[in-house]
Formats: sequence, structure tokens, C-alpha cells
Amino acid sequence: MPTSSNTSVSKPAPDECPICGGMGWIAYDVPVGHPNFGKAFRCSCQLAELESRQLDRLRRLSNMHHLERMTFVTFTPDGHGLNDRQRMSLRLAFERAAAFARKPQGWLLLRGGYGCGKTHLAASIANECLSRGQPVLFVNVPDLLDHLRATYGPDSEVRFDERFEEVRDAPVLILDDLGTQNATPWAQEKLYQILNHRYNAQLPTVVTTNQDLADIDPRLRSRLLHVEFVEQVKIMAPDYRGMGVDQAQPELSSLQFHRDQTFDSFSLRPDELTPEESDNLEHALALAQHYAAEPRDWLLFTGTYGCGKTHLAAAIANHRNDQSYPVLFIVVPDLLDHLRAAFNPSSPMSYDKRFEEIRASPLLVLDDLGTESATPWAREKLYQVINHRYVARLPTVITTAWAVEELDPKLATRILDSTRCTAVAIIAPSYRGQRTGVKRKAAPPRRGR
Repeated sequence: MPTSSNTSVSKPAPDECPICGGMGWIAYDVPVGHPNFGKAFRCSCQLAELESRQLDRLRRLSNMHHLERMTFVTFTPDGHGLNDRQRMSLRLAFERAAAFARKPQGWLLLRGGYGCGKTHLAASIANECLSRGQPVLFVNVPDLLDHLRATYGPDSEVRFDERFEEVRDAPVLILDDLGTQNATPWAQEKLYQILNHRYNAQLPTVVTTNQDLADIDPRLRSRLLHVEFVEQVKIMAPDYRGMGVDQAQPELSSLQFHRDQTFDSFSLRPDELTPEESDNLEHALALAQHYAAEPRDWLLFTGTYGCGKTHLAAAIANHRNDQSYPVLFIVVPDLLDHLRAAFNPSSPMSYDKRFEEIRASPLLVLDDLGTESATPWAREKLYQVINHRYVARLPTVITTAWAVEELDPKLATRILDSTRCTAVAIIAPSYRGQRTGVKRKAAPPRRGR
């Protein structure tokens, strides 16, 4: 029988546990030689608190506050404008995800292209579990590996083995975007150890991926293809991120002033550029077209005024807007003016709503970063917008005439992260009447610096 680990014989206070006397630990009255002899165990009075702390840790690690809007209620299971095959696959994925959320068991593998709904359904499962108080860990695979690497740092508050065990033994684990991680031997080994442990222990697990399974590490693939344990659903629907939302441009977008700036109207200026400049500009155009076809993470254009960076950014925005994809194209000083105006009592929109409209835009194009007045308030607002989109990995295009290192350091640390942002430095001169060999004008001095 259990006895209190407290050697005191005094009676416990009325509000203390009668078993452990408020100590939180118990020892079992067993003979010498018994496996539990001399060992301390958590008292049952501590279990609820331990479960609550575990739920809080997993919630923080999951960063679910950025995905709270992704629920089964906000998902459109039949999509919009889908053919029968696409609609049936999306409906099947919705039903399987909802069933898993009601009773997490076995593994669920959701496959499909970017924006088809995989992450929304996976986050819906997590939010459903959390609403019941059930511990669940939702994590993007590259972020998971970053969390594990961070534990090796001298300032880490968590040891590697603690964090690894926390992930490996999570009551419900949801791994988003498997296959997008940097496939180093270390990363592959850690992922295999996690999935193999959960496979052997038959722990509820959800995995999403846009990869062909043939391209995934064979050791992981062998676990994911176990038909008796893993339910696999392939979503055939295209990018759904525009579904169910107002397709009109936000009122603060200035894209209407750039309607003529498209990929078709973009000139590579073959008669006025050096071969190096021409190749560089062609490369920038190709990257812009690729990004417009499938916006993901960030794209940065740098270069002198008039080199074509705003045209390319506007072309991306126009391409997506023509496909009814919500886009906010805005010059950075104008963005800050709109935020300041929202403080006016007569403003038709509250500051909080205006700020959320900007930072959560499905696709945000920030033109001319660095030309704003660099007041502390302006720097803080810009950082909040950019940091939110960095953490949430929201598609963002940025143009600037300044070296990134000259920007606010807090912004520069986000923009210089090559795992999130593709930087394109355009070396061509201004196209405004200049020709190769003509002396270029220096960029104007920056305001407020």
C-alpha cells in the first residue's frame, strides 16, 4: 500500500492530500527486494496538474494560436468550382480527419499539393483535440527539427532528451509538411526515430505531405505504407486558400495603379543592358513567375530605383488577383499611414481590424521597404507585421532599394533567413531612359534615418 514519503507523523492540513500530506510524492510499503522498494512515485493528486502543464507545453510548442481559425467549421469540404473527382477526394479527407479527431487512433496520412487543405484539416484535428483538453502536438516538420537543434544551445531551458521525448511520446502527434525539411543525415535519423517509436507503440499520428512517397526516406516510407495501420488519403483539389473569402482587393491596396505591370509587359531590355545584367534580369523574371504560380514563404527583390523590382512584385500580385486570390499590394509608407489613420475616432475601421487585415493577408506585397519614416512606432508596427508573417509562414513579397543589412536589425534577421526568404538582387540600372555605359544616379537619401 502507498505511504507518504513525508516522515512526519503529524496529520495533514484539511486542504492537503490525505495520501501524501501535500508532499506530492508517495512510497509504497513493499518488502526489501521488491522492484518498487525505496522508490518515490507521483501522488494521484498531482496527476491533474501534471497533465495541465503538459498540455500547456505542447500548446506552446505547437504555436496553435496562429491556427485557431483552422477548424472543421471553417473548412469547405466540397470546395468551390471543383470537378467530381476533386470534390470527392476533399470530402473524403474531411470525413476521415473528422473521424480521427473524434477518436484518435492509428495513423492518418494526408497527401496533396500546396494549398489543397491538408494543413487546415490537420490543424482542425489539433484544435478539436485541444477543445476537449486532450494533449496534442502540432508542428511543421522543419520547425520541429529547429526546436530539437535549439536544445543544443547553451541558453536552452530544455535538454535535448526532454524535448525529444516530449515529441516522440506526445499523446497525439501531427507532423505537417513532411518532406520539406533539409534532408541531412541527422534530420532523417531523428525523424525515423520519432516515427518508428510511434509506429511500434501504435501512438495516434497525423502526417501531411506534398511529396511523392517514392521521394521520401525509404525507412519512413515503409512505416507510412503499412496499410493495416496507416490510412492514406490523397487530396486531388487545387489550391483552396481563396475559398469562401471575399475576392475583392482590400480598400487599402494600391494594386489598381499597377494593372499595366504584368509579366507580359515586363521588358528584359536586351538592347540596353550588358549580358550580365540581362541574364540577371531574366533570372529575376523566372523566379517571379515561379513564385506567382505557387506563392510560398517570402520573396525579396533588391536593386536601385527603376530597376524593375516593383514591376515584378506587381506582376505577381496581378497574376494572383486575376485568379481571384486575395492580394494586398501596398507601399510601406502608405501602410503606416493607414494604421495611423485608424486611430482617428472618425475612422470607419478600428485599428485592430485594420492591423489584422494587413498582417494576415493571404498574400502581402510590401513595396519600397526602407522609405518609411523610421520612428520607434513605425519600426515596432513593421516588425509586428513581418514577424507574424515570418512565424506563420505567410506568402510575402518585399521590395527595397536598400541593402537588407541597413534596415532595422529586427527586420533584417527575419528577411535574411534563407530558409524562409528567397532574395533576388537585381543589378540592372534604372530603365527610365538609361542605356548601358551611362552613368547611373545615386539613390536618394533615406528619409528619417
